[in-house]
Amino acid sequence: MKRFAPLIVLAAMAVLPLLGLSSYVMHLLILVIMWSVSGMAWNLLGGYTGQVSFGHAAFFGLGAYCAGLASFHLNISAWYGFPLSIPFVAATALVMGLIVLRLRGPYFVLATLALGEIMRITAENLTDLTQGNLGIMIQRTWVEKTGYYYVILAVAALTFWVVKLLAESRWGYYFVAIREDQDAAESLGINTTLYKTVALTVSAVITGFSGAFYMNYMGYIDPQVVFSLGDISILTIMVVMVGGVATYWGPVVGAVIMVLLAEVIRSLPYVGTAYQTLFGVLLIVIIIYLPNGLVGDRQTLARLFKKKGAAV
Repeated sequence: MKRFAPLIVLAAMAVLPLLGLSSYVMHLLILVIMWSVSGMAWNLLGGYTGQVSFGHAAFFGLGAYCAGLASFHLNISAWYGFPLSIPFVAATALVMGLIVLRLRGPYFVLATLALGEIMRITAENLTDLTQGNLGIMIQRTWVEKTGYYYVILAVAALTFWVVKLLAESRWGYYFVAIREDQDAAESLGINTTLYKTVALTVSAVITGFSGAFYMNYMGYIDPQVVFSLGDISILTIMVVMVGGVATYWGPVVGAVIMVLLAEVIRSLPYVGTAYQTLFGVLLIVIIIYLPNGLVGDRQTLARLFKKKGAAV
């Protein structure tokens, strides 16, 4: 049964639009699936390989701009942003890998954070190409949300399969070996720089797909939105941390919680931009009490609820 769980979930998700859900509920479902994709992508690098990146907004934004610029300058469908983003995002990841993947710990984190900021500043200043802070607006393909739902669901299914395939392959064992002890992995003859670069490139390309979809779905982007440290990079990390690091279903569970929690918090009076502070508090609590996330520490949660049930 466990083996067929992904197919069962996929079939159930495919049926949901047929139930006549409201436009608002469909919007939330699309956001959940989109952040699941971003979370699964980050998890491959940060969870399985142990390289914590704060710069995935760079890949998200680059994918979004590939889609937006294709429509704005080339007068072709923004959906071409998916294939167009692959060489650009992969090349950026490879260059980034050559520069920063030899760094470790906080130095790697700071380097990836700087990459996202560099991309944002570049997009703001290349006004002839990107329109700067005016942003890019395109004509959306569909008025209804069903088409967008099935597109991002297909991307999510493909992402889940790719991550699972890599994690259970020989490369996946190399990723975990690097995460656990990079020096020991190198002593065994594992080319750690090569495999970290592979993880980074695959993770970046998938994140670029999320960005390309965001452009098509929202119809508007600007550098402050798609290269945002807080709203893209940190939220992606929180999706994984809350759901479960180095787990298949962790990013999915984390995306559900974070999207719904964001909607609830933003609807509260007098909160405003303070919702990010509340997210930070939530992350601290999760790290302290459930360091492996809800899925990773599900046995701990089960024992906790069992004890409470016995006490009652």
